[in-house]
Amino acid sequence: MTNPAPRRATYEDLFGLPDNVVGEIVDGELVTSPRPAGPHTVAASALGFTLGPPFYSGRGGPGGWWILYEPELHVGADILVPDLAGWRRERMPDAPKDAFITLAPDWVCEVVSPSTARLDRGRKRTIYAREGVPFLWMVYPEEQSLEAFCLEGGRWVLTGTFAGAGVVHVPPFEAVGFELGEIWGREAG
Repeated sequence: MTNPAPRRATYEDLFGLPDNVVGEIVDGELVTSPRPAGPHTVAASALGFTLGPPFYSGRGGPGGWWILYEPELHVGADILVPDLAGWRRERMPDAPKDAFITLAPDWVCEVVSPSTARLDRGRKRTIYAREGVPFLWMVYPEEQSLEAFCLEGGRWVLTGTFAGAGVVHVPPFEAVGFELGEIWGREAG
């Protein structure tokens, strides 16, 4: 006797989840993670506040991006919720109107928590490469570090590791530097 193949998760499976979890469908599997804790939320929010003015609205920078917090991505059969994602407005001229986006981003940022590290660094990173996302940041609030990757030939190449404090210029947002320490909740100094 053989075991039947497990049932593939569907979009409807996400609707029944409690509010205290983030639900995603990865490789047909329903994956849940607890809502982020303080250091995770601070880092994601601070990055959004930092990148927004120069890249989203063009204040003090080139503009030309949509920078979205926890967008729901429907790519292939997968449903992912990165912490932050960005689209160049030349590729996505209008703000999304639906609850989800089917166009792969130009940049994704995963803020890695102990509970999400395996998923973020493994299967999600593989899916982002498959979908041709050109830039990926992995942010580690506990270690106060940021790893930046670019996609080359379908593989992630580490372009820089940044830690602690100091002004950094990180692709694809290298046109405007930002104080890395602010991401960890430190005051600008």
